[in-house]
Amino acid sequence: MSAPATARPARPAGPADTAQVLGDLSEIRVRGRWRFRLALLGPAFVVAVAYVDPGNVATNVEAGARTGYLLVWVVVLANAMALLVQYLSAKLGLATGRNLPEQCRELAPRWLSRLLWAQAELVAMATDLAEFAGAALGLSLLFGMPIPLAALVTALVSFAVLACQRRGCRTFELAVSALLLLVLCGFAYDLLTVGRHSATGVAAGLVPDLRGADTGLLAAAIVGATVMPHAVYLHSALTQRRVRADGPNDRRFLLRYLRIDCAVGFTLAGAVNLGMLCLSAALFQDTALGSLDAITAAHDDLGRTVGGGAAMAFAVALLASGISSASVGTCAGQVVMQGFLRRRVPLLARRLVTMAPALLVLCVGLPVTSTLVFSQVVLAFGIPFALLPLVVITRRKDLMGPLANRPVTTAAGALVCALVICLNAFLIVTMVKGG
Repeated sequence: MSAPATARPARPAGPADTAQVLGDLSEIRVRGRWRFRLALLGPAFVVAVAYVDPGNVATNVEAGARTGYLLVWVVVLANAMALLVQYLSAKLGLATGRNLPEQCRELAPRWLSRLLWAQAELVAMATDLAEFAGAALGLSLLFGMPIPLAALVTALVSFAVLACQRRGCRTFELAVSALLLLVLCGFAYDLLTVGRHSATGVAAGLVPDLRGADTGLLAAAIVGATVMPHAVYLHSALTQRRVRADGPNDRRFLLRYLRIDCAVGFTLAGAVNLGMLCLSAALFQDTALGSLDAITAAHDDLGRTVGGGAAMAFAVALLASGISSASVGTCAGQVVMQGFLRRRVPLLARRLVTMAPALLVLCVGLPVTSTLVFSQVVLAFGIPFALLPLVVITRRKDLMGPLANRPVTTAAGALVCALVICLNAFLIVTMVKGG
């Protein structure tokens, strides 16, 4: 990518923009010490919802049920990769005042920008498939609701969460963070009530090991569910104009809180993901899953062995993850379209278009967990298209100024890209051999 001769100034935030403004840094300082610090936190918690969505539930539960603790190392590695990637994305928005799709449109040839937009829209559809399927399954487990009807209810509730944006970005952040806390509490309760955990198994699972096509497929799905392409696009938009900074010193100050925000938000998300896998491994350690749906089997097993409260907590957590991630996914879709094409589509129209494939799949009656896992494999193949431009742009001092990557950070980002590409190549080879 080559820089344009003259960079256009960042657009002021409009009321329909995802990147809304809290105010000037000097204005926020006068709110008091703790209110000031808490006000600077939030974007990472919104994005972290994408890391505990129904796709994560499906892949982690499936992996734990079929391989035990074997893929613990993949969950840990994927969350470490996600932390680095999201930090770079948030830093890009803070340093340049533009989000990643806007930067790609400015710096890339027109044909490449359109290609990146097209694949990002396909990724958005795969994301919606996971979110609607997971939330619909949660409603079905809780109330016995038919899956297609449950998907429509999910759409309506997600619009209610998105309506919080009209009250400002802070209200939206708090609403999504509350749903994230609900997911965390639900799975934490289940993890604590199931007493058949193996510390030795978890420790052994930290040693990298892949066995066969099925394991490779699950590993790729875990990475796709964790290092989410649409979350990479969204995080840069949430930080690009959230707090107005007057100069380099203010941006460096905000960068310190950005690191804290990312560290706390994605550590919580990583703990939830690891807990899901360990919960599933403990539930199925003496049981062959066979052809059963992993999520449904986990819910039923919790109710049978622990009690109805644990089963309900599992279903509520699944439902909360679907609703919250559906709202965040819609925001990400807006960022993608506005950034790459400079076009703004009403939320209702966009939600109806992207949810159509998900509703079709759910009405056909395909297995929900298998559908969720497949959607995450699709996301894994979309990761390099977001990561490569991100690493290239954040290393450029002419764009990032003093917040440009250090060589070691760029090397780490390049290593993440290489690992994802190698994992995808491994997946293709093993699937071809297996087929």
